[in-house]
Formats: sequence, C-alpha cells, structure tokens
Amino acid sequence: MNENRTDGPSLADQVGVKAQRKLKARRDGTPGVWLGLGTMGIIGWSVAVPTLLGAALGLWLDRHHPGTHSWTLALLVACLTLGCLNAWHWVAREDRAMRDDREDGDA
Repeated sequence: MNENRTDGPSLADQVGVKAQRKLKARRDGTPGVWLGLGTMGIIGWSVAVPTLLGAALGLWLDRHHPGTHSWTLALLVACLTLGCLNAWHWVAREDRAMRDDREDGDA
C-alpha cells in the first residue's frame, strides 16, 4: 500500500485554485459603497412603489366607490405585502447567484 497517497487535492491544485481566485478578484474588482447603496435603493423602491400605487388606487376607489370598509387601508397592506415578497425574491435570487459564483471560483 502507498502510505504517502492523499485523498485531497495536491498542493499544486490548491495553489492553482487560489491563483485563479485572486486573478478573478483583481479582474472583477471589489464592490464599492455605491453598489451597496444601489442595492438598498432597488430593494427600497421595490417595496415603496407598489405600496404607494396601492394607496393611490385605494384613495381613488374610496372617493368613487365608497363602502363600509376602507379600500385605501386594504390595498395599502396588500401592496406592502406584495412589495416585501418581491424584495425577498430579488434578494434570494442575488444571494443564490453570489453563492454560485463562489462555488464556481472554488471549483
């Protein structure tokens, strides 16, 4: 039996993977503050826009079709929920993409 045999990657393979990762990081650059602010802005707008549209539609319905319940409140809550689900979906998709990139870099 060969006792010097290892099951893991060789030292040359490990060095090659680290070199590829460093070259990719140098090529892609590091994400800056503006990227973080832009991401927060996208998430904020994906919640705020549906909420404001729901409130506006609710106000219009309350004026033109008054009833026993408030359309404004109902649509505000419904559209806020829809906006939060939209933001959650977007963040989950971006997180998956980042994980896939990391796994591709490690392979």
